[in-house]
Amino acid sequence: MESIIFTTQIAPDLERYLSSKSYSKLGVIMDSNTHQACYPLIQAVLPAHEHFAFEAGEVNKTLDTCQKIWQWMTDCGFDRQSLIINLGGGVTGDMGGFCASTYKRGLRFLNIPTSLLSQVDASVGGKLGVDFNGFKNHIGVFNEPESVIISASFLQTLPHSELRSGYAEVLKHGLIRNENYYNSLKTQNWETQNWKDIIEKSVSIKKEVVSKDPKEEGLRKILNFGHTVGHAVESYYLDTERHLLHGEAIAVGMIAEAYLSTTHIRLPKEDLERIKDTLLTIFGKVEIPAEDIASITQLCFQDKKNDGKTINCSLLKKIGECDYNIAVSTDDISKSLEYYNDLQP
Repeated sequence: MESIIFTTQIAPDLERYLSSKSYSKLGVIMDSNTHQACYPLIQAVLPAHEHFAFEAGEVNKTLDTCQKIWQWMTDCGFDRQSLIINLGGGVTGDMGGFCASTYKRGLRFLNIPTSLLSQVDASVGGKLGVDFNGFKNHIGVFNEPESVIISASFLQTLPHSELRSGYAEVLKHGLIRNENYYNSLKTQNWETQNWKDIIEKSVSIKKEVVSKDPKEEGLRKILNFGHTVGHAVESYYLDTERHLLHGEAIAVGMIAEAYLSTTHIRLPKEDLERIKDTLLTIFGKVEIPAEDIASITQLCFQDKKNDGKTINCSLLKKIGECDYNIAVSTDDISKSLEYYNDLQP
C-alpha cells in the first residue's frame, strides 16, 4: 500500500520529501491547466527537473498522448532510477502513472493530486490507465505510486464544476460504507465544508476497502457503485458537445443504480428518495434523450466488473452498505435511465 501524506504546506513538505529520496532524474507530468494553476505553487522548491504538459481534458487520456509522454521520457534520457511526479487530477494520475509503469518496465512515481476527485478517489489504490476508442480506462495496469502527497490548498485553484465533480465520489464513499459520514455531508452550501477533514475521511474509507482487495476481485467492486451506468453515460457523451465531467455522470449513475438497488436487493424506497433528492439538489438534472438510452445501455457491456456477457452492478442494501456482483439485464439498465429521465429536478 502506498504511503499517503496529508499536508497543509505543500511546498516545504514536498521539498523535504524529495531531499530524502535518491534518483537519477526528476520529471513532472501535468496538464495545461495544472501547469498554469498548480505548478507555480511547487516549482521553486523542485530541484533540477524536466517537465511535460499535455492538453487538459478526458478526451486526451489516450494512447496517442502516452506516446508523446514516452517520447519525452526517451528524449530526456530517463532511466529506471528516475522519479516521476504526476501533478494534477485523475487524468494526469491515471495516465502519468501508466506511462511511468510501462516505460522501461517501470519507473518510480509520486502522485500529487490537485482536484477533489483525484484526492479522494483516484489517488488511492493503484489503478492506472487510459481510455481507448471511447471506452473508459480500457487499457491499464495496477501499480501503486511510491507516495501520494495530498493538500487541500490545491482545491482553491479549481472551478466550481470540478469541485462539484469530485464531491460525487465523496457522497459515494458515505453511501457504500458509512451512513453517519453520508449524513454529515452537506447538501445545501456544500462548498463551505471542511475539505481537509472530508478528504482524510474519504481516503480512509477507500484505503480500508482497497487494503482488503487490492486487485478488485471482490469487495473493492463496491467502490464502483454508480459507475456501471455512470461510465456508460460519460463514455457515450465523451466526444460530444454534451460532454459530462466524471462526477456529473456518476451522479446520474448513482441515482439509476439506487433505483436498481430497490428492484434487485430491496434498498428501502425512503433511501432511494433521499439519494435522489440529494444528488438532484447538488448536480441538477442531466437531459438524456430517450433515443440515446439503447446505445448507453450497450456500453454497459464494457464494464470491467462484468462476467462474460453478464452485466454486474454494485448495489446498495441500504445507505452505508453495498453489495457487489449483482447481475442486471439491459432492460434493467434501460428502466433505470427511464426512471432518471422521469424525475423532476
